[in-house]
Amino acid sequence: MELSHIENALFHLNYRWKLHSLAIWKGENSPFKLHQFYDAYDDFISLKTLAQIDSLHGGQEKVRLRHALIDHYIQRSLLPHETEMRAWMTGASAHVNGHKIYFKDIIPWCQKQSTYEDRLILQKETGPLCKFLAPFALNYWNILLEILADELGYESYLDYCREKKELDYDDYYRLLKNFLPKSDDIYFPAMERWCSEGFGHKLKEMTRFDAIHMLGLSHMDPLFPNKSTTAFTYFFDHWGIDLENTPGLNLDLGRGKGKSAQAISFILQVPDEVYVLMKPEGGWIDLETLWHELGHGLSAVFTSPRLSIVNKDLAASFSLSESFAFLNQNITLSVPFLRTCMALEKTLAEELHYYKVLKDLSMFRRYAAKFLAEYEMFQSGNLSDGRPYAEVMARYTGFYYQPESHLFDLVPEFYSLDYILGWLTESIIEAYLSDRLGADWMFREEAGQILRQWWQQGNEHDIPVFLELNGLEPLNTNRIMRRWKEVLSLKP
Repeated sequence: MELSHIENALFHLNYRWKLHSLAIWKGENSPFKLHQFYDAYDDFISLKTLAQIDSLHGGQEKVRLRHALIDHYIQRSLLPHETEMRAWMTGASAHVNGHKIYFKDIIPWCQKQSTYEDRLILQKETGPLCKFLAPFALNYWNILLEILADELGYESYLDYCREKKELDYDDYYRLLKNFLPKSDDIYFPAMERWCSEGFGHKLKEMTRFDAIHMLGLSHMDPLFPNKSTTAFTYFFDHWGIDLENTPGLNLDLGRGKGKSAQAISFILQVPDEVYVLMKPEGGWIDLETLWHELGHGLSAVFTSPRLSIVNKDLAASFSLSESFAFLNQNITLSVPFLRTCMALEKTLAEELHYYKVLKDLSMFRRYAAKFLAEYEMFQSGNLSDGRPYAEVMARYTGFYYQPESHLFDLVPEFYSLDYILGWLTESIIEAYLSDRLGADWMFREEAGQILRQWWQQGNEHDIPVFLELNGLEPLNTNRIMRRWKEVLSLKP
């Protein structure tokens, strides 16, 4: 089988799967019957094809092809189990004061519609639901681990992810284990003050559901202008980007019936077919969310079409894309943006920016803690016990996490680390732009030119190589720590 045939077949399979996911996210019928999805590909999705890929010369491209095939090899086997699990989860709901809160609606409900008392009821309701659903989730993971070991020859899940994403998880585990305590004296006093002064409770009395509410910044929504979020997309004119007429970029920002409440970007084909979906809820969270997803979308549609299929469409890690998403998102609650685009007074802009940075520190610690907990979970081989997860999450975030919910907070392939690497890279990129163009760099045309030059490279390079090739600092934690210290040392 020729290399070009393998590339094209994998691209086509990925495209079909993303098209299916896009339809489901939009609340539409899938164009495919899932039980027949792989019928025409049985011979191709095989260990024989995998052996052919392994016989090829090359480094990164071979790894990407190998794991693109493995993704579908695993997906095909897990499809019946995933379908069963999702069917049970779709109908699972908590009853809070006469309202049904489905799993998929918990985040927007906590952000906008709940009270502290409501969230306590939600916690009591979701505990038994998680215990009921846990065997389905555990079965899914056990089957996955068996396939990796028995059919694909991996010694552990960590080894599989290490090869796929070309990341040294041991090094990053040690880095974060050492780094997180260094922000304790910044984080905990600020978060304790926010909980007590803003919500009338001590941090130890707050749960993960309270964190969702707080970090949505809904208490600051009265400051949001009486306009739709899309009224501010003219901002991208500063970069010479007309969102409505950018080839390949498709925006779906309405409140369609059945549409998922979780915003997402679907990159069907780089750079020609990218969809940004959001179901607006109102307030600052919409602005942050839209700009984050546009960071993914813009970096995809401005990728050079001259890159190969492997380098455009078959990347195994999206941490670099996350860095552009965080860069974009953080613009929205920066003081220059709030003063210029949102017309807030200086004091209010600085107060909102303070809570944005505290929120980001809290989220950084959450995702770093998730990585630590997941690393330890897979290293020990004990996926059924959620108590270590709950203890680690409480240690670093201060919020209570239910031990029984650990499997439903588990994202495949340690994606929490992708977020962390994206955040660290964003802090380096932002410092470069600020040092070169000034604190109001986001309004400079040159900033758009620089970003488009970076976006053209797509996912061809991993973060360390990208930083080196573009004359940026090596990956470090100093920049983000400096940001936390500078902003959070000032009480709003």
